[in-house]
Amino acid sequence: MCPGRVRMATAGWQSPSPLLVSTRGSCLFLLLCLHLGASCPQPCWCPDRAGAVAVLCSARGLQEVPKDIPTDTVLLKLDANKISHVPNGAFQHLTQLRELDLSQNLIETIGPTAFSGLAGALRLLDLSHNRIRRIPKDALGKLSAKIRLSHNPLHCECALQEALWELKLDPDSVDEIACHTAVQEEFVGKPLVQALDSGVSFCSVHHKTTDVAMLVTMFGWFAMVIAYVVYYVRHNQEDARRHLEYLKSLPSAPVPKDPVSPVP
Repeated sequence: MCPGRVRMATAGWQSPSPLLVSTRGSCLFLLLCLHLGASCPQPCWCPDRAGAVAVLCSARGLQEVPKDIPTDTVLLKLDANKISHVPNGAFQHLTQLRELDLSQNLIETIGPTAFSGLAGALRLLDLSHNRIRRIPKDALGKLSAKIRLSHNPLHCECALQEALWELKLDPDSVDEIACHTAVQEEFVGKPLVQALDSGVSFCSVHHKTTDVAMLVTMFGWFAMVIAYVVYYVRHNQEDARRHLEYLKSLPSAPVPKDPVSPVP
């Protein structure tokens, strides 16, 4: 903190002492440093919330994640913007971040290390109301935070089911996660949790499809081998028949009646 103010003499004005000038300079420098250390991104608002740094960037027309977010941010709201991609390492310097709101954006892709550095402190990650079709398991699998994924055009398949096994979904919004498309058409538009609770496994459907494809491939190779064997046998039979006909066409030599030749 700055030293206390030096009281001026009441008997008249006196020139400021060197100590007072030095003190004022130190105060201005300290205030400038504090201002720079707690700077707020240009389009955002950073109110004072009981000592916790909150950065509010809701509905600011942002097309990407700001790069000058204070390192001691605890709450970061980037909802209702036009962000379409979350790059790798976008929040790696925010080691104290506890809540991250990316809802109501245009997010389609997320880098595999987009949330690196947040595994320890983050408690809530809101990705609802975006354009996410496939869950990036590498990006979300290591987080211990509650994750909201409702109102995304998810494609219900084996990869999605395997990814959800490793995530800690927010129980308040898990029922709103629906299949926009699916490998089984009967589940399109239905809640994903309802489908999984009924005992359906999209991975078993995937395995069955793979097995059928493998059987078809094996049958194709087997048919090719049989066709080659048949062709080979027929080709050899044709050659044998032609050779036999050639031998039959040769003139036969007369055989002598006395096979014993006379002694000279």
